[in-house]
Parts: sequence; C-alpha cells; structure tokens
Amino acid sequence: MMATHISSGACLSVFCQRKGIYRVRAVASESAPAASKIEEEKVKLGGSDLRVTRLGIGAWSWGDNSYWNNFEWDDRKMKDAKSAFETSVDCGITFFDTAEVYGSRLSLGAVKSETLLGRFIKERKETDPELEVAIATKFAALPWRLGRQSVLTALKDSICHLGVSSVELYQLHWPGIWGNEGYLDGLGDAVEQGLVKAVGVSNYSESRLRDAYERLKKRGIPLASNQVNYSLIYRAPEENGVKAACDELGITLIAYSPIAQGALTGKYTPENLPTGPRSRIYTPEFLIKLQPLLNRIKEIGENYNKTPTQVALNWLIAQENVVPIPGAKTAEQAKEFVGALGWRLTSEEINELRSMALEIQPVIGFPAEKL
Repeated sequence: MMATHISSGACLSVFCQRKGIYRVRAVASESAPAASKIEEEKVKLGGSDLRVTRLGIGAWSWGDNSYWNNFEWDDRKMKDAKSAFETSVDCGITFFDTAEVYGSRLSLGAVKSETLLGRFIKERKETDPELEVAIATKFAALPWRLGRQSVLTALKDSICHLGVSSVELYQLHWPGIWGNEGYLDGLGDAVEQGLVKAVGVSNYSESRLRDAYERLKKRGIPLASNQVNYSLIYRAPEENGVKAACDELGITLIAYSPIAQGALTGKYTPENLPTGPRSRIYTPEFLIKLQPLLNRIKEIGENYNKTPTQVALNWLIAQENVVPIPGAKTAEQAKEFVGALGWRLTSEEINELRSMALEIQPVIGFPAEKL
C-alpha cells in the first residue's frame, strides 16, 4: 500500500532515441504516470484484501555479492540501491519484494536485503511519516526446517530484520523436499496471528499450487499469489499450466526476472555479455538468436517513445493477472520501469512478439519449478 502524500520529485516518462541510443529526458512527474494514478490502479493480490501497485520492485540484488554486483558490495552500490528505492516511491511504486536468503550472511561481505529495505523505509518515513510500503518477503524451505513453527520463527526473524511489526505478503520461496503441509499450516497461522496480511507461494507447479490453494481454503484463507519466473522469452508458466491455474483460482502471478535478468533490455550483445553467472545463461549463441526479437521490440517501442525494457514489461502486464517485479539497482532503472505503466501494446503487437519469441529456445529455469 502507499501513502497519500508522495513526493513530487521528477520521474522518467520519456526516452528519446538519437543515433540508436536511448537517452533520458528529465521531465516533471506530471508527464509520467502520476503517483496518484498508480495509486488508483492498484490491484488486489488474489482473493486477499491486499492491494499493490501494478508493478513492484525486486530487491534480490540489494546487498548481494554472490550472483549480482560483480561479486562485491560496497558503499556506492548501497547508495545506488537507496536511490532506486527513493525514486520508486517518488514515482508511486510502493510494492517491494525481498527474501531472507537475499544478501545471505553465508557470503562474506554481503548485507541482508531485508535489512537494507527496512532501513530505507525507516529513513524515508522520517520525512514522509504517512508512507505505506507493501513489503513481500519469503521463507526458505531448507531441508532441516520442519513443521509450521519453522515458518513462524523465520517470519519473526524477517520482521526483525525489516524493523516492522508485520509484513504485507509472506511467501514460501520454493516447495520443500518434504514437509510442505506444515509450511502451509505455518502460513495460515501467520495470518491468524496478524503477522501478515496475505500469503503466497513461489516456484510452485500447477499441482502444488492447487494443493496449497485447497489447504489454505479450508481455513478460510486465500492463497494470494504464486511468484514465478515469467518473461517474454521464458513463458514456462503459460506452458506448464501455472498461469491458467492462477487465472482459474484467482491467484495473482507475480513475475520475477520479467526482463530476463537484463537480456530483454537490449544492452547485452554477443560482444557485451552480462556479468557474473548470467554470462553462462545468456551466452553469445543465445544473444545472437535473440537479436531479431530485440530489434522488433525496439521498433515497437519507438512508436510509443518507449524503451525495450518498457515494452517487455508492458507485454507482461498485458497478460492480465500478472504483477512484474523487475530488480532495480539504480534510480535510472527504477525510473525506466515506471514508464511501463499508463499505456498498452495492441493485441497484434502482443501476439507478434509472442510468435517471434517462440523461435527462441528458452534458458533453463529454477529447478524447484519442477519439484
């Protein structure tokens, strides 16, 4: 949820193209989707009473030095992450997703993402006390965690790291090897104890999703969401029944990696690969095959004065019942994401992009999706 008082700081709304390079043009926030408009267009998560912005921000990279940030976390990256948070709020985006394993303390030098998000919220509230942020975090289904109490214990630890009294959405990060019934019971307990407003799952297959829905339903608790890997070039949720099940049961699909970890932004080429482990996923061979789709995304974007990133996010939003949560490491990225709202691709463009994407062999997803 969001505060009634939002800073009127400038938001990105227009990208100009000159000699094939997108350049930011600073404009007043009135030219972007207004914060008040974003507030009005909030959506309910599934059958819960929780309403969130149509696009959220993923905080996976905040504090991390094992997958993101070139294996290091420093003060400059800290300032960038805070700027990403501040800019998101300035522009009306107040839904943030984190997890207890992001910025794991097992990695030397890492800082917990939950701790950073909590700090950013606290500092912002010093000048904007009416601000309301919808926090989503996740429980790690580690093999040694057994029973419903393990969920409650982990949730209370997350609440402590975040520096809040409750969170808006608590999710099971992936299905456990065993003990999933206990985990779901723990989610229900968390709702009844007032520790969370809504509960969800992540990386759940269609069958597991239906089982979770039914188990919580018996207690009168709606399963609000299923967070899965979903983008124009990774459409497994459409192919494995997850998207259809979400639509049927009234469960919101939260899309992580909605711009394919940067592959759909157009910034990477066979000569300019992503850094870190991503270079082993988005290889030169893959990026060569991706180029025709990227070219068409760019062409479509030019018709709307939008960037490839904004087109890719808008494509997801157009699928309905989908809330993408791209990761923002900088203020510039956060500003760009806001530009995915307030307009819509045509049905012909949506279908054309899907058709072109069908020609591309998808990358391997998170193995837990198949558990």
